[in-house]
Amino acid sequence: MDELNKTLSPAEARQYSPLTLAFLGDSVYERLVRTELVIHANMPANKLHKEAVKLVRAGYQARAAHFLLDGHFTEDEEYIYKRGRNSSHIGAPKSATNTDYRAATGLEAVFGYLELIGSAERIRELYGIIRENIAAEQDQ
Repeated sequence: MDELNKTLSPAEARQYSPLTLAFLGDSVYERLVRTELVIHANMPANKLHKEAVKLVRAGYQARAAHFLLDGHFTEDEEYIYKRGRNSSHIGAPKSATNTDYRAATGLEAVFGYLELIGSAERIRELYGIIRENIAAEQDQ
């Protein structure tokens, strides 16, 4: 199980498919959302789930990505974001536009990339920027 403690170099992590990075990043992002909700709100699980859905929807993540693109991403993170956004997709779910889905995939790719290189502090920093600046109520 030593693999779970291993981190990759940025060059190694960039070799992964952007959709693989997004696959990992989806879980990293959702874990942050769920942890925040549980810490800040002791409520029944079904209510926690409804609140989490608002924060992990493609529309919310797309707004977050556009905000971060305005001077919050490093050059490397922006490169990963664009790879994720521009990767081939089967298609967006019915609940999202194709544009939002692509932007959300780009954001998730960044979170996956940062997880692989062991940048937990940067992950928390970006998530904090998102939560401080993007209102969940707008995506209902």
